[in-house]
Order: sequence, then C-alpha cells, then structure tokens
Amino acid sequence: MPAGDSDVSGGSGTQGGSPTARRIILGARLRRLREAAEISRAEAGYAIRSSESKISRLELGRVSFKERDVADLLTMYGVTDADQREAFLDMVRQSNQPGWWNRYTDLVADWFQDYLGLEESASRIQTWEQQFVPGLLQTEDYARAIATRGWAALDRELADRQVAVRLRRQALLARPDAPKLWAVIDESVLHRPIGGKRLMLGQIEHFLELTKRPNITLQVVPYQFSGYAAEGSFTMLRFAERELPDVVFIEHLCGALYLDKRAETELYSRVFDRLTVDAHTPDHTRQLLAKARAEIRA
Repeated sequence: MPAGDSDVSGGSGTQGGSPTARRIILGARLRRLREAAEISRAEAGYAIRSSESKISRLELGRVSFKERDVADLLTMYGVTDADQREAFLDMVRQSNQPGWWNRYTDLVADWFQDYLGLEESASRIQTWEQQFVPGLLQTEDYARAIATRGWAALDRELADRQVAVRLRRQALLARPDAPKLWAVIDESVLHRPIGGKRLMLGQIEHFLELTKRPNITLQVVPYQFSGYAAEGSFTMLRFAERELPDVVFIEHLCGALYLDKRAETELYSRVFDRLTVDAHTPDHTRQLLAKARAEIRA
C-alpha cells in the first residue's frame, strides 16, 4: 500500500495501533530514506541478500521485517545515529508482535487478518452493507445465526469461536480512542428474518442503544433508493497517521480486494457520500428503528 509524506526521522515507533499498521508505517519510512539516499530497490535488495521485489514488498508493508535486514538497510541509507536506529528497530519488534486474532488463525483467513489489523488502527470506519448487519454492530445472537446458517453449518464449538472473533472485533468501539463508525445499511437488512423475529428484535434494540454513542452513526437507505449508488457492500478505513492511506475493503467469495490508490478511494468516498444523502438521516433512522421494534413486538 503506498504511503504519503511524513518525517523520515523514524519516531518512537508507537504510531499505528496494530502490527499491520506499524509494518506499513515502517515500510513507508524506509522507502523515504532509500529515496533520499538515491539508492535503487535493486541495490537495497542486494544489500540484504534479497531482491528488488522483496524491497518493494517491505516498503509496502506486505511482509514481516527482520531486525538484521532493517539494520543493514539503515547503514546503507546513512542512518548512523544510535537513537534513530533503535527507534526503527523498536518498530520492527512491534510490527512483528502477533495480533489478538493470532489465536484464531484456523478460523480467520490470511486475507482477512490484514483487514483486522487495519481496522484496529483506523480512526474512521465507513461501511455500506446491503444484505447483513455490519459485523461491528451485530449482536451475539445475530453473529451466531450467520455463523451456523450459511452454506455449511458449523458445529457448536466452531460457531462459538467464530462468534468470539466477531465480538472481539467490536471491542474497539468501546476503547477510549474508539474510531468513528459510520454505517449505512439497506432497509432490507431490517426485514431479512435472520434467526427469526425475536433475534431481529434484539438486533434492532441493539442498534438503538449503539446509536446513543457519540462515535457511532447509523443510516438506513430506503427501498426506493436501494441499489443505485453502489453495486455491492464495502468498507472504507481512514487513519490518523499520514503514512497510512485510505483503504477500501471489498469482500468476495474467494477473498477480498484492498484498494488504496487515490483515484479508487476518492471514487468510493463519493459513493459513500451519495449513500448518506439517499439514506434517512440518523434521527429519522432512529425513528424507523423504533417503528420496526414496535411492529415486531405487536
């Protein structure tokens, strides 16, 4: 993922809340050092007994770092100050720490682990969902219904662990530095009988509680505008760190797409803006949720 401009001094290494984000930041800083020293990727790769493509992957934050490689690159780039070198090496150590999802690697696909790392570090999460309740807003019962009623039913223990991953993700919304979550959902999500009426009643009540939080905004796109602004669900992640570009995440049956080129993210940003205009306002959405709750209770 390409990075923006920022100080090449290295910093304390504490930026970016997850190992994934730290890896991207570290790669961006190493790239700027290499460019400032006017050294090619091929030359840098040779210095660490590797290749030009390996340097490219390192600078994009797509592979893990070794302290020895980073130390050799810093020497090649003319970084001799002991404190500055230690700051970079500390970032290497932090970037290699396992995320909380490491204990669930048998359940969490490799392509989704990167998303979890970026989600942990995001300052703003904007998501559009056409079919289901967004994962960060699901109740435990809703998450379990999704886990057990898909194409292949899971046994109870496996379903419980799937749900545990979903609930652990949601913990970020209660952090002191919680990201701003702006979710837009299709009206059909409220009426799709996932798990039955009682489960959906609990989910709608959960919506009403969550939208009392200052960092959570929910809007519902009415049927008459459904499907016009976007062809499919997507999530956009934005970050406070300048080295981290906006990322659009699009999940599909075989994996996911991560879009971070400016033209791509700006297009999705405009689409999300259109969705918020087409949708009921947050206040009207709460009225709609209260009405749906009353209808289910009746």
